[in-house]
Amino acid sequence: MARSKVNRRRFVAGTAALSSALLAAPFVRGAHAAGKMTIGFWDHWVPGANKAVEAAAKAWAEKEKVDLQIDFITSQGNKLILTAAAEAQARSGHDILAIGSWDCARYSDQLAPVDDIMAPLIKQNGEASAITQYLGKIDGKWLGVPATTGAQFKGPTSRIDLLKQHAGIDVQAMYPVGSPPKADAWTLDAFLKAAAACHKAGFPFGIGLGTTADSVDTCGAIFQSFGAELVNAKGDITVKSDNVKKALDYWKQLVPYLPADAPSWDDATNNKMFVAGKTALIMNPPSAWAVARRDKPDVAEQTWHHGMAAGPAGRYGPFTTQFWAIWNFGKNQSAAKSLLTALSQPDAIESMVKASAGYDNPAFANLKTLKVWAEEGPPKGTLYHYSNPFNHQILSIAAAPAPHKIAVQIYRHGLQTQMVVRYAIKGEPMDKVLGFAANELEGYMRT
Repeated sequence: MARSKVNRRRFVAGTAALSSALLAAPFVRGAHAAGKMTIGFWDHWVPGANKAVEAAAKAWAEKEKVDLQIDFITSQGNKLILTAAAEAQARSGHDILAIGSWDCARYSDQLAPVDDIMAPLIKQNGEASAITQYLGKIDGKWLGVPATTGAQFKGPTSRIDLLKQHAGIDVQAMYPVGSPPKADAWTLDAFLKAAAACHKAGFPFGIGLGTTADSVDTCGAIFQSFGAELVNAKGDITVKSDNVKKALDYWKQLVPYLPADAPSWDDATNNKMFVAGKTALIMNPPSAWAVARRDKPDVAEQTWHHGMAAGPAGRYGPFTTQFWAIWNFGKNQSAAKSLLTALSQPDAIESMVKASAGYDNPAFANLKTLKVWAEEGPPKGTLYHYSNPFNHQILSIAAAPAPHKIAVQIYRHGLQTQMVVRYAIKGEPMDKVLGFAANELEGYMRT
C-alpha cells in the first residue's frame, strides 16, 4: 500500500496510463478481491494531517484485502484541479479522487451517484449541511461524499487583545467556550466600527480584494448578508437590485479601513499579515493560528476564532469543502463505496479532525461538537465556535444560490471583488459597475 505525493512527471504520465493497472473484478472480500485500487487525496496544508486519512484508508484495505495505492496531490499550482480534468478527459485514473467544491456539478456526467452510501451515513452522522447539499447533490443525486479533509469555515480569526484594546470588543465573552454565542450586537455595523478603530491604531483588518478564494469567500459572505444575489436560484440575473447596491455601499465604507494593497492579495497574504502581528482580524480557517502557534506563540495565545457579523439578511459564514468522488468509468466502484463509507465513520472523521489540529470541519450535523475544538489551544477553546456547533450562522459559499454553471464562473473570476474594487477604489459610478457585472453574467450564461 504505497503512499506518494504526485510530482509533475508522475502526474503527466500517470493520468494517461493508470487504467491499465486496474482490474475489473467485482468487490467481494478475499485476498486482493478488488484488485488494485487507487485513491487521490488532497495534500493537507497542516503538517501531519495526512497521516489520519492515510491510516483509515490503510486499515480498510488491510481488512478487505485490497491492494490500495494512496496518492496525496497538492492543490498548489492547481495540481488537484488539473488531475481531475486530465482524468475526466482520459476516462482513466484514480478510483476515488478528491475534487473541489464546484466539481460535482462540473463532472456530473462522469461521476457515480453515491446516494446508496450517503443515506446511511446521514442517518448515522446527521444531516449534511445545506451548503454541502447545494454543492454535492446535483439534480437530486449525491455525486460525492463530503470530504472531511480540507473542509473549512473561513470566519473571523481575531486578536483578543487588539480588538479589546482598540475596539472595545471582548471576543471571548461574545463567543464563550462551552456556551452559545452572545453575539446579538455583533453586526456588520459593529464590524465596520471595529475595522475603523483598529485601522486608526495601526492594525487594519486583513481582508483582501483579489480574485483568489479567501478574498472571494469574504466578499461573498458580506453580499449574502445583505441578500445581494447576482443571479438567483432560477438563473435570473438580479445584479441590479437594491440589495446589491446596499452591499456595494457597505464595502465602500469598509474599504478605507483595509490595507491599501488589498486588491493585489492572494490567499497567503492574510496569513502572513496575521502571523506577523500586523492585523487585528482576518477571515480564515485555523491555518494562520497553527503557523503562529509554531512560529509566533505570543500571537497564537491572543487568537480567537468565532462567528461572522450579521447583516440585514442574516449571519452568513463562508464555508468551502471538497468531495471524495468516484468516476463512473472506474472498475472498482463497489469497493470504492466501501472505502468511502469507512472514511466517513465517526471515529475516522474524529481522527482526521484531531490530526489537523481542528482545521477540518466535517459536514455532518452530529459531528460538530467533537472535543478537539474545545481542547485545542493556546488559548484553550480558541476553536470551540469554529465548527458552528450552535448553528449560529448560515454556512454558504460566494455566488450561491445561483445555478452551478453560473455560480462557479462568478466565483472563479472573483466578480464580486471586481465590483467592489471598481466602485469603492476606482470610483466608478454604481450604474456603470452594475452594467459591467450584468454583461459579465450574460457572457457566463453563453459559455
